[in-house]
Amino acid sequence: MKVVIETPKHSFFKYNRSGDHYIKVFFSPIPTIFNYGYIEGIKGPDGMEADAVVLGPRMAQGTVTEFHNYQGVVRFIDDSVKDDKYIFYISGYRSPYVLSFYFKIYALFKRFVYLILEQRISKCEFLGIEEISSDIN
Repeated sequence: MKVVIETPKHSFFKYNRSGDHYIKVFFSPIPTIFNYGYIEGIKGPDGMEADAVVLGPRMAQGTVTEFHNYQGVVRFIDDSVKDDKYIFYISGYRSPYVLSFYFKIYALFKRFVYLILEQRISKCEFLGIEEISSDIN
């Protein structure tokens, strides 16, 4: 599986790839604690390419990394649509508790974004982490 990084670790902005460029689509009050991107060629239920969370050192925007499998799945609802994120691990510190805390805060913030900026109520919810490998702590 090829994973393309759109948002490097520690960024306050979420980016989406648009052609050859990356555009800011979201500002978070907390920086990402992982590299965030998508799995090339695999579509998610939201119609976009499946989301990828890459744990490890900070990677530059546009980095493409090959993985043979993923270690888990963040179960998530965004804008009332299933929007799971596949977890890939390279190296370093990892904790499902820290990742869970991040996504709980992220879901709460996204609800406020839809309510305040778009003046509508939308379901955003962290549903848990499904561990695929006993290797992840």
